[in-house]
Amino acid sequence: MVNKEEYKTKIILTAIKIFSRYGFKKTTMEEISKALKKGKSSIYYYYKSKEEIFEAVVLYEANQLRSQLTSAIKEVEDPAEKLTNYIFVRMRAFEKLSNYYNAVFDKNLDHYDFIEKIRMRFDREELATFRLIIYVGRQRGTFRVDNSEYTAMAIQTMLKGFEVPMFWSKRDLDNESRLDAILKVIFYGILNK
Repeated sequence: MVNKEEYKTKIILTAIKIFSRYGFKKTTMEEISKALKKGKSSIYYYYKSKEEIFEAVVLYEANQLRSQLTSAIKEVEDPAEKLTNYIFVRMRAFEKLSNYYNAVFDKNLDHYDFIEKIRMRFDREELATFRLIIYVGRQRGTFRVDNSEYTAMAIQTMLKGFEVPMFWSKRDLDNESRLDAILKVIFYGILNK
């Protein structure tokens, strides 16, 4: 017999695949229970609705993303490398963590309160991370910025603008080259000096 937490995790991991394949709207409790090879009642014991499972899935993926981003910035000392690692890991993770990405950025899910809380938390944490990296980089003489807050907001805005063509466009894009271009603008600007 599996303990409750292990089974809840199994439900979440199974639901991740189903939500990723069909999307939130088209996923049913029936499909999740079939994939688990269990009756729906065994899922309803832990989660009252599809929305509750989706929230658990999104929070699970949010924790995965947070862990990956934390590791990416801890593995290097140089602020420029921290920022580079953060950006590359962030964008690559969004490609893989489709449920989290959809929850954070899909406007069709706006009516779920937990989505807005997750969005706000992600934005706050990301801005704080950028501010800290930029502040440390400024203190060490790595970055030449007048205002860490505005610079952090500008970087976050640039990354959000990049997400639309990266994730929603059907064209084949060379995302690595595009990320490199963004980093060049961030670190070197576009003016000849």
